[in-house]
Amino acid sequence: MPLSPLEHDRRHGELDQVIRAYAGQPADDTPDKPSQALTAYLRHTWHTRPWALAAAETQLREYARNPPGRLRLRLGEFYAIPDVGLPESDIEQWLTCLADHIKHSVETGDAPPPATPVTHWEWHARFPELAQLLGGWFSQDMPDEFDDHDAAVDDYAAGTHPQLVARLVGELSELLALDLDEPDYALAVAELGMEVDPPAPYSPSGWLTLVSQRLGYPRADYGPDAGQ
Repeated sequence: MPLSPLEHDRRHGELDQVIRAYAGQPADDTPDKPSQALTAYLRHTWHTRPWALAAAETQLREYARNPPGRLRLRLGEFYAIPDVGLPESDIEQWLTCLADHIKHSVETGDAPPPATPVTHWEWHARFPELAQLLGGWFSQDMPDEFDDHDAAVDDYAAGTHPQLVARLVGELSELLALDLDEPDYALAVAELGMEVDPPAPYSPSGWLTLVSQRLGYPRADYGPDAGQ
């Protein structure tokens, strides 16, 4: 029987987060140096969920010590490590290496300092609601679904809980505070799922600023009894 969601998260939830950080990234960790993917995971987790690092270290080490057999994998009773580009014979040693790096980081307090995201996973982990907007409303189909960019933003706002809209505005402010060059902002919105260009004559950062301003004002809801 496949693992229940609760059992999966209890035994492998944070292990899964670590492995997801390697999407599109090489698993080239060595005992002396963590990979770019693991550094991104450490940076984001240290500054958002530092308590999760101990769970990650435990789950990685436990999986390396007790890898699932083929029967349990076939029955879906265990977490199957996705393909990270390593031979199967090297996976256990690699997982142990990751656990060692995380343990060292926790025990020494050696956390990567805040920085601009460097991996696809880190962009999405740091700006999840902005990825929801850009990937959901500004795909390549956007010109067929909406009259213009403003209409797409209005549609997002109309169908999204105000607290999530407020979260998006905060993420926009954080992204703009990175003070990137325009090519880097173009890369950022592409990483977050945007497949169309900003409307003329705006640069990527200029359009992000416009969206932030457009959504940054609370929408009054006067209720059915307004004016009575």
